[in-house]
Amino acid sequence: MIYYVSVNGNDCFDGSKDAPFRTINKAASIAVPGDVVRVFSGTYREWVDPKNGGTSDRNRIIYEAVDGEKPIIKGSEIITGWEKVKDTVWKKELSNEMFGEWNPFAIEVNGDWLVEPFNDYRVHLGDVYINGVSTFEAKSMEDLYDSEPRITCCQNSWRVEDEYILHPELTVYKWYAAVNNETTTIYCNFGEYNPNVETIEINVRSCCFYPKATGINYITLRGFEIAQAGCPWTPPTSYQIGMVGPNWSKGWIIEDNDIHDAKCSGISIGKEERTGDNLFTKYARKTGHRHQLEAVFAALRMGWSKDTIGSHIIRNNSIHDCGQNAIVGHLGCIFSEITHNHIYNIGVKHEFWGHEMAGIKLHAAIDTLIIENNIHNCTLGTWLDWEAQGVRVTKNIYHANNRDFMLEVSHGPALIDHNIFMSRYSFDYWSQGSAFVHNLICGEIFYKPVMERQTPYHLPHSTEVAGYCQIYGGDDRYYNNIFAGKFEDYVGSLELEQFTKHCDIFLTPEEYDEQVSEVFKNKKKDLGAITQPVWLKDNAYSGFSKVSDNEKNAFVAQGFSAEIEEKNGEYFLNISVPEEFAVADCEAVSSVRLGEPRISAMSFEASDGSDYDFSFDLIGDKHDEKIVPGPLAHLKEGKQRVCIWKE
Repeated sequence: MIYYVSVNGNDCFDGSKDAPFRTINKAASIAVPGDVVRVFSGTYREWVDPKNGGTSDRNRIIYEAVDGEKPIIKGSEIITGWEKVKDTVWKKELSNEMFGEWNPFAIEVNGDWLVEPFNDYRVHLGDVYINGVSTFEAKSMEDLYDSEPRITCCQNSWRVEDEYILHPELTVYKWYAAVNNETTTIYCNFGEYNPNVETIEINVRSCCFYPKATGINYITLRGFEIAQAGCPWTPPTSYQIGMVGPNWSKGWIIEDNDIHDAKCSGISIGKEERTGDNLFTKYARKTGHRHQLEAVFAALRMGWSKDTIGSHIIRNNSIHDCGQNAIVGHLGCIFSEITHNHIYNIGVKHEFWGHEMAGIKLHAAIDTLIIENNIHNCTLGTWLDWEAQGVRVTKNIYHANNRDFMLEVSHGPALIDHNIFMSRYSFDYWSQGSAFVHNLICGEIFYKPVMERQTPYHLPHSTEVAGYCQIYGGDDRYYNNIFAGKFEDYVGSLELEQFTKHCDIFLTPEEYDEQVSEVFKNKKKDLGAITQPVWLKDNAYSGFSKVSDNEKNAFVAQGFSAEIEEKNGEYFLNISVPEEFAVADCEAVSSVRLGEPRISAMSFEASDGSDYDFSFDLIGDKHDEKIVPGPLAHLKEGKQRVCIWKE
């Protein structure tokens, strides 16, 4: 059955093309497996709550734009009739009946691991938009009249404090809300704009397309613009609600959408409420780390497995201008694929800050594939945390981020290959058991072991917990990368290094084998006390990059440079290559060569158990018999301009 929806329709109609429904929710209340819901252009201000899902990948429920049409789903409402207060400040008094039981202007951004703001004032889930552009919440009525550009929250102990990304259009206009039992009065400094002439919208819903029930499987959502929802803060210990998401289900496909202006997270493939919802913030009985560990076992008791949860596909979307994440997930992101999305302007307003902000922020990304995404102008590009076992991050480009990538407290195997990391701060690496292969890495890293936290590892390609252990660090492989060394070391609170100098603290494989032999011969040392090995070979170094003492076959030459250029939706890599890199001959990488990380004892392999294929580079070209370092197979001496990504 095909149902149609139009802004000129009526929910009393039969949903045919000639007599379409008025709301998407009407179609969502009756669609069953095999049905298609097609939506005409127009703005649909509703929370679409699908009542049914499909039964298999071949028997889905599909929600899609009518061919050539551009439907928009919004979590906001237009507000008119503004009254001028003073100068450029206006007000509008609204009845709380407009919001029902959920008033975003009365609900704070709050939850586990939120750091700022905390004491002096609070940020709320509401937002005001002028002609589609999000504005700032003022700290007070007095602050409302101060229209100078500012950064509200940006200080934390992990980041370098001299570089921030801030959306230039978001620095002047502010709002403030006064809420009582009956009314919500919104005051807004509109600057030069007359709100009774412009389009002014405010958040009134937390979600735009998100089932309230769990187990709504096999839904496809394609071709929509989805925007302006007051979704809450989504740490891994919360009920992770996004503006769009499957809510603890399996097999969704979210593709070809323009998703933007979520207060916190644009798409959630995250945790279910019964596994815990901000229990540390609510009760402070246990640490957040302990609640997070308990959530894993709670999920297992609820049937968390490949058969019931995850296996989502998120592809070809533009996801931008969200306050916390473009894509977030914990537990529900297993066995998923995130492909060819354009992710940018995430966390750039700096109205709030916490430890869970990134373009892509996933916990327990077991056997998840992150491939061919363009991620830029984010506070952090991609952050993989806890149990990133079997994850592969490949053929992505990261640039103009405060930080490009973070891998935290995972035991491996995690494969990071054929990517470009162009930002000055390339990595936070607080993990072990990873392989870095054929990447271009231009910036610096902050490395540390994590001995105070024990995190789970799993049976291969499974959610079943095999054990848990602290992060010793090391047990990593670095093969065939280019470390461009574009930037000098930071002078600041962090001791950042150029790849791969931090590996000096680890053992070579030969040294490790010798020490293990001594343990068995003399019983003088506990095996767990032996420093782990690292494998380094055939990496290329230029600029300020520093070669680890443990690497004996490095290619070192000055003169390598790299920049990314955008033109009409295409992204080009402009590089200058010294002869030593172009003629370098690297050993081929394979799953067999990468072996198994010591703790997880799982091979570097695809989710179906097959070996990884390293034959093709960032842009799909096949590596020649003579393999060169870096993400491009056909590296030539001198200047090159290569198209590396397009819409």
